[in-house]
Amino acid sequence: QEIIIYTMMLRSIAAFLALSSATAFAPNAAFTPRTTTSSALNMVAIDTSDIKNGLTVELDGEPYKVLNFSIMKQARGAAKTTIKFKNLMRGNTIENTYRSGEKFETAMIEKQTAVYTYTDENNNYYFMDSQTFEEVAVNAKVMEDLEGWVDEGMEVTLVNFKDQVIECVLPNNHVYTIAETEPNVKGNTAQGYTKPATLSSGAVVNVPGYLESGEAINVDTGKKEFTGRA
Repeated sequence: QEIIIYTMMLRSIAAFLALSSATAFAPNAAFTPRTTTSSALNMVAIDTSDIKNGLTVELDGEPYKVLNFSIMKQARGAAKTTIKFKNLMRGNTIENTYRSGEKFETAMIEKQTAVYTYTDENNNYYFMDSQTFEEVAVNAKVMEDLEGWVDEGMEVTLVNFKDQVIECVLPNNHVYTIAETEPNVKGNTAQGYTKPATLSSGAVVNVPGYLESGEAINVDTGKKEFTGRA
């Protein structure tokens, strides 16, 4: 009887080991791969019909941003698309014409939110990553077109290509302080009277004549225009 019980125990152990082994190597249907939240934009194949202003594509291994484009329809044959690009690494612009349906690949870029802190003597800009709080240095050439518009404490979007910042995108609207402007002339009621005002960041915009130094105003950073009092 003891031999029978012992044999049954051995069989139970063998069955358990076999089941454990099968489970270990079988695919687990309930398993969900871990996903991470990322602002990375993967490379995607597109053609001329997908082109739009602001799109960044990769040409010859470098990132090019679409500044503008036009489509020329022909009486015979396929339409042609002329695209003006800006090389986001070199800063130069090019203009190419493509047949309808020609393929492109979007640039594999990554975006990060950062806060402007200061500019050094070589005009390089420094930001603090909003998530990691690490300092990010941006070359002066990248910031060339934005000189005077990046305000202290402004939250911007930095665009990275192959671990290099290639573009800085300002918020569409920002509240600036008027650092300096000529005083309002008492009694001046001229309709539409404007005057230049130097902002806290250094840029100059036209503002209504009634505004004074020290006032906070809203500015459209794309159009670089005053939009109202803050």
